[in-house]
Amino acid sequence: MRRTFEQLPNRRAIVDRRVLAEALAALPGKADAQLRRGATAILKAALDAGRAEIARRLIEHPSRGLEAANAQAYLVDQVIVALADFTVARLYPLNNPTASERLLLIAVGGYGRGEMAPFSDVDIGFVTPWKQTPWAEQAIESMLYALWDLGLKVGHSSRSLDDMVRQAKGDVTVRTALLEARYLWGDEALYEEAASRFDQEVRSGTEREFVADKLAERNARHIRMGDTRYVVEPNVKEGKGGLRDLHALFWIGKYAYKVRSSRELKEAGLFTADEYRLFHRADNFLWAVRCHLHLIAGRAEDRLTFDYQREIAQRMHYADRPGKPAVERFMQFYFLQAKTVGSLTGLFLAHLEERYNRRHSGERIKRLLRSPRKLNGFTVDRGRLAIPRDDFFAEDPVRLVEAFALAAQTKMEIHPLAMRCATRDAKLAASVRRDPRANALFLDLLTSPNDPELVLRWMNETGVLGRFVPDFARVVAQMQFDMYHHYTVDEHTIRALGLLARIEQGTLKADHPLASAVMEQVVSRRVLYVAVLLHDIAKGRGGDHSVLGAEVALRVCPRLGLTRAETETVSWLVRHHLLMSATAFKRDLSDFKTILDFTAVVQSVERLRLLLVLTTVDIRAVGPGTWNGWKGQLLADLYEGAEEVLRLGHKQKGRIERIEAKQEGLRAAMNWDDEALAAYVRRLPEPYWIAEPADVLEANARVVAQAGDAPLSIAAQVYPERGATLVTVYATDHPGLFFRIAGAINVAGGNIIDARIHTTRDGMALDNFLVQDPLGRPFDEAEQLQRIRVTIEDALAGRVRLTDRLKAKPLPRLRADAFAIEPNVLVDNKASNRFTVVEVNARDRPALLNQLAHALFQSKVTIHSAHVSTYGERAVDTFYLTDLTGDKIALSSKIKGLERRLLAAAAGRALEEAA
Repeated sequence: MRRTFEQLPNRRAIVDRRVLAEALAALPGKADAQLRRGATAILKAALDAGRAEIARRLIEHPSRGLEAANAQAYLVDQVIVALADFTVARLYPLNNPTASERLLLIAVGGYGRGEMAPFSDVDIGFVTPWKQTPWAEQAIESMLYALWDLGLKVGHSSRSLDDMVRQAKGDVTVRTALLEARYLWGDEALYEEAASRFDQEVRSGTEREFVADKLAERNARHIRMGDTRYVVEPNVKEGKGGLRDLHALFWIGKYAYKVRSSRELKEAGLFTADEYRLFHRADNFLWAVRCHLHLIAGRAEDRLTFDYQREIAQRMHYADRPGKPAVERFMQFYFLQAKTVGSLTGLFLAHLEERYNRRHSGERIKRLLRSPRKLNGFTVDRGRLAIPRDDFFAEDPVRLVEAFALAAQTKMEIHPLAMRCATRDAKLAASVRRDPRANALFLDLLTSPNDPELVLRWMNETGVLGRFVPDFARVVAQMQFDMYHHYTVDEHTIRALGLLARIEQGTLKADHPLASAVMEQVVSRRVLYVAVLLHDIAKGRGGDHSVLGAEVALRVCPRLGLTRAETETVSWLVRHHLLMSATAFKRDLSDFKTILDFTAVVQSVERLRLLLVLTTVDIRAVGPGTWNGWKGQLLADLYEGAEEVLRLGHKQKGRIERIEAKQEGLRAAMNWDDEALAAYVRRLPEPYWIAEPADVLEANARVVAQAGDAPLSIAAQVYPERGATLVTVYATDHPGLFFRIAGAINVAGGNIIDARIHTTRDGMALDNFLVQDPLGRPFDEAEQLQRIRVTIEDALAGRVRLTDRLKAKPLPRLRADAFAIEPNVLVDNKASNRFTVVEVNARDRPALLNQLAHALFQSKVTIHSAHVSTYGERAVDTFYLTDLTGDKIALSSKIKGLERRLLAAAAGRALEEAA
């Protein structure tokens, strides 16, 4: 294949090969080092000037991705051809070449296709007719060194014609690279022979094998990259819905249908004109994004991380809109293109299956025998739900919803050609939004006992879901520009529905025992599924999405066939879907007023059950690693406390009994007599017995017993039930103890996720910290546990200066700088009857808790508990405080001073003082 790049405008402004050749020819001297250096300088100048021109054009026309990719390949072409001509003319001339001294240079891979990003690899192949001659070896080596001197990253091979054919037969990677081989320079007859032999000896008869290999390779790549096209930091090249998926379609089309360009996919009948237009638009957009990404990074970078997204959105002229910043609008368009790639892939594979029917006939018969008889006009094709004619959906648009409901009911895949028709006719779903039958079918699909996740994803891919539920269309491909959410809103919602179905089926009991048990008691099953569908429906509109979403629920639920009572409950759940996590993770659950305030909003046990399950699937569906044992335990503690209040009333009759039960359990575990228990109980205040679970009470008692009269004792042990390490410090109480311990734990490499501070009646501090490593895992190696103990000892003994050690810690990842987090301090004297509750919002960073605790030390207040939550780049730290006399902080001047110091610490201006 040859490519002239005739479509490129004003090619000579990028590089003028005639001028370049004349400059090289004018170099004086013979084949020596000086001549080589002179040639390299000329070629480097041409390369740099060409790159600058391409970058300028991309800034001027930021959406012309394919033009920029073609221009880059054209520039490298001219440089390599000029270099090759110069090499054989001036460095290694041949006056009478023999037949074996012919040499061919081909471009392969993406470069062969004529598409390159600014820092893409330059993949080339040298081909000789037979075994390589000394002349060819010298010429090839000289050219490669020159290309490396130009700063190009070269992928190269040197093969004889026979070697090329043999290796292509045995290695699908080599075969794929050669599939896109393009003539670059050298012996044209040799190129024609190589192309002919590849076609006849390699490609012919191996089409099915190649297609299978490419699809397996694609699936493996998707799994490696996260297996969803909706991760909020996608890989533009390798990710699902990215350029590599488009390339795979072209490779398969070229191998199986002998198309020479993507445009011929339409002529081969693989795409309609509209589908090819979508293919071209996605290809062009993704190339634009990739080229911008390389230029901003100054290197080969294909992951569209947060710190690049904002700048690319600006370069591509996206503007802010009410409720939706420019970067989210840009990423929404990105994900819509990735969605298009997914739809086109499905259609493409349907054509391949028609041509290479790989399913065994016996398997087809079995699938047909299992197929239900009543399909309301739908048919079964090779075990998949199909439609009998092209206008089947247009005849009755309710069938657009029915197709997916049937797929969920029968567990059948929908035939890709039926998906093509559904995509084409999706707009007709708008006409049946008020149709009772269509809404009943949709509710059946949503609440299907067969797990609706996959079918809802198909429905979303075709656009039918967004047309049928227009409020959902507004969150399709809607990203959230933060480091907490891993997926777009629609993908997050569909994953949450899948998790809900699996919890109901009992397959997630090991991960979510409480939610699984509670689900069996839920009466309002339809309410829960609809609430999960709608919980984030109002994101991206500006304002509180919970409040706006509750209004959407009041409008959508009656249409779906829910009763007034069900509608009210769904609306309440959407309005308060963040209440349980905010209470569990940011408040002290041993403070009874926390439970009372929570139950005052919840009001019924059924609502409590629904809210627990909704909260569980919402957190779990955020992304990998967001759910852990500690969060599960906090939610369980809140659920149990709230359920007791809702069942027994506000008197909480079980409080005293619970304390006595814990004390009795501790006596048995420690093998104490009545006198020993009574002596221990006298030392500790009542809140201690409420705050700590039985296993921590036992661990603390052993630390105290082993310490005896020692002024300091430190214990660190893995606490698997909480997914963390429990660090207990028993020491003589003194001001500043907490911030020094917090700093020492950070220096040792730990993140504190919860802290409870207790003071015995005889002046000893008994502090419990739950600590995880930076990846959210417990410290579980003996060396790590010892490091924590030693670092705390050194810090409390004054043997290290924490400020210097904290400054030496590495800075947080720079991509967090893409987010503007304005520090905020909220002081609340109503959330607790005994304490002043202070909530600090700030950008998460090392030593944040240490600096906040130091600010509290300066403010002369007593910390009773600390609760740490992180949401990606945002940290929310909550403290329960009193003044030094044990009362709430009431003076406005004291509160203002407290706010001022905490704001300074949250902004990172207090490190010098936090010694």
